[in-house]
Amino acid sequence: MDEEKLKTKKKCLRRELLARRKELPQEYLLAAGESIENKILSSPEFAAARSIFVYVSVPGEPSTGRIIQKAFAEGKEVFVPKCIGREMFAVSIASPDHLRPGAMGIPEPVEIQETKTADELDLIIAPCVAASEDGRRLGHGVGFYDSFLQHERANIVCLCFRRLLCPEIPVGSADVMISNIITE
Repeated sequence: MDEEKLKTKKKCLRRELLARRKELPQEYLLAAGESIENKILSSPEFAAARSIFVYVSVPGEPSTGRIIQKAFAEGKEVFVPKCIGREMFAVSIASPDHLRPGAMGIPEPVEIQETKTADELDLIIAPCVAASEDGRRLGHGVGFYDSFLQHERANIVCLCFRRLLCPEIPVGSADVMISNIITE
């Protein structure tokens, strides 16, 4: 499939799945999100990680608030995304209080103190619009995560609501496969 057809197919699928996500009951989103967070918090990958990179969730996504809080409580280094232009950086934060709405209204660090590359982080927690059980991830279409995750890592997890698992997600050469999709 050529790149233009792939882009169009992903855009249509993304629109359809975002509409489906908007229709999910709030009770489901909260319960499923809590279950997903619990799975991460009780995982050996989280326990072993000294540094984590985690997205800051917005309404409609699996929540990451407790993940961030527990990471701080356990003395882990916490890095969150900061987007500048067409590039995403893993930026260290000392507290969730240091986040303000940034690119696309998503909370991100106000200042850049320290950054790390994907291969310097122990655990990476990525968001998605949808994912397939075999590790194909449909993001929001900007490509920030695929660019950031260009090096294959064992400890990348993607958080996805089970009701948004999709068996047919088209992928191109720039798309990064995720070995661990976490659902409720």
